[in-house]
Amino acid sequence: MLRIRSPGGAVAPSQEMYDAVRHLAAKKPVVASMGAVAASGGYYVAVACDQIYANPGTLTGSIGVIMQMANVEQLLKKVGVDYVVVKAGAYKDVGNFSRPMTPDERRVLQALLDDVHGQFIDAVAKGRKLDRDEVARFADGRVFSGRQARDLKMVDALGGLEDAVLAAGKLAGLPSPPAVMPPRRRFSIMDVLRSEFSGSVAGALLRPSLPAAKTPLYLMD
Repeated sequence: MLRIRSPGGAVAPSQEMYDAVRHLAAKKPVVASMGAVAASGGYYVAVACDQIYANPGTLTGSIGVIMQMANVEQLLKKVGVDYVVVKAGAYKDVGNFSRPMTPDERRVLQALLDDVHGQFIDAVAKGRKLDRDEVARFADGRVFSGRQARDLKMVDALGGLEDAVLAAGKLAGLPSPPAVMPPRRRFSIMDVLRSEFSGSVAGALLRPSLPAAKTPLYLMD
């Protein structure tokens, strides 16, 4: 059983988890159960499973790639800061926050994101056994409800964690209901605080920081 509650994250870690789940699924049945959110990188990992269960209101999909960079050139000028770059390689400072992005730099980054987006589409098509062109039609970054995802064949069925557990037991040929051993996890006061202040400024400060701004992300935006 793989319980997924994630809005996504950096590209390479998402792909590493996807590969790990695929290797496990080659040895034994793996069923994904989606929580409130299983989008972008979270969905990428889910498609490596044999079956995917989502609640009707689960937020999933968001099959896309994003890279965000700030341009603070005017602010630097206002406070009198002169940002100096010494580089070897025309694109070494692509995304430099002290100046506007050039058309050539945008073209280079767009090609990068298009390639990574294509990898995401390939993984979904392979994992869900769908035609690639069919996946490409809805792989535009949109977020879907669990019910919408089922209609698009992005997930197998609607149901909660218990439904997914029963499905996993059935695939493994176990008696119904199967015995379940929940994961052991150390108590963390930070988890409690994040839950308590979810959606607030304090909660944002308590959340782990995202990767560097110039890192391509599979992230629900």
